[in-house]
Amino acid sequence: MTSLALAPATPAATPVSPAATPAAAATQRPSEGSVHSWDLSTGVDGPGTRFVTFLSGCPLTCLYCHNPDTWRMRNGRRTSADAVIAEAGKYVRFISASGGGATVSGGEPLLQPVFTGELLHRMKHELGLHTALDTSGFLGVRATDALLRDTDLVLLDIKSWDPATYRKVTGRPLAPTLDFARRLADLGQEVHVRFVLVPGLTDDPANVEGVAAFAGGLGNVSRVDILPFHKLGEAKWQALAMPFTLHDTPSPTPGQVAEVREVFRAHGLHAV
Repeated sequence: MTSLALAPATPAATPVSPAATPAAAATQRPSEGSVHSWDLSTGVDGPGTRFVTFLSGCPLTCLYCHNPDTWRMRNGRRTSADAVIAEAGKYVRFISASGGGATVSGGEPLLQPVFTGELLHRMKHELGLHTALDTSGFLGVRATDALLRDTDLVLLDIKSWDPATYRKVTGRPLAPTLDFARRLADLGQEVHVRFVLVPGLTDDPANVEGVAAFAGGLGNVSRVDILPFHKLGEAKWQALAMPFTLHDTPSPTPGQVAEVREVFRAHGLHAV
């Protein structure tokens, strides 16, 4: 993965015509948002090589989050959509050759739905890129139909099936994520589900079976990523003077990950 330094905001950028995009039509001015960073990424943020924009701000406080520095919008940099599109435009030929695209991630991008909609629309229609939205689904009600029409793929994190476990992991209720997943299914939106396997937290067989059965019943989930818990973000927690409560939690073994994949495959899902 190639890390790209975040460019400064560009308030003098060329304005977007108010009627050009859904976001501009809503705000009557060029869209700006709080951006943490952007990267070129391969394999973890959607198919192919992708330009990934990480927005700041998240309503969840996941115990295993590897980017807690994205939780607060004030920690990002106010950046125009024009600046993001200009940066992504430098890599269009390279991205397209790999069968890739652009992903808006976070933090939680639906905390900034107007800005997220602007980016997805322009990535798709101006740059001609395949678009993906990486979300927990907790703020799915903020995703307008227009935003979803500009989204080719939703990367949906379903962190638990058991409501008590979900609240323990995230600090929030589970129901909004499941409601959003059902809405995406009704729309026929392609979805990749992500499930983080954390020993002693999300690995209970009934919890795994619940997520698998739910995802398998939606009819629009083309892939499930079983993501083994890791502690690569622990240093960020320490830098923020926040206790990392999973310090003593081991990563799952390859055998444990394989067993969970088989549970999802038993429900007709392509699990990797």
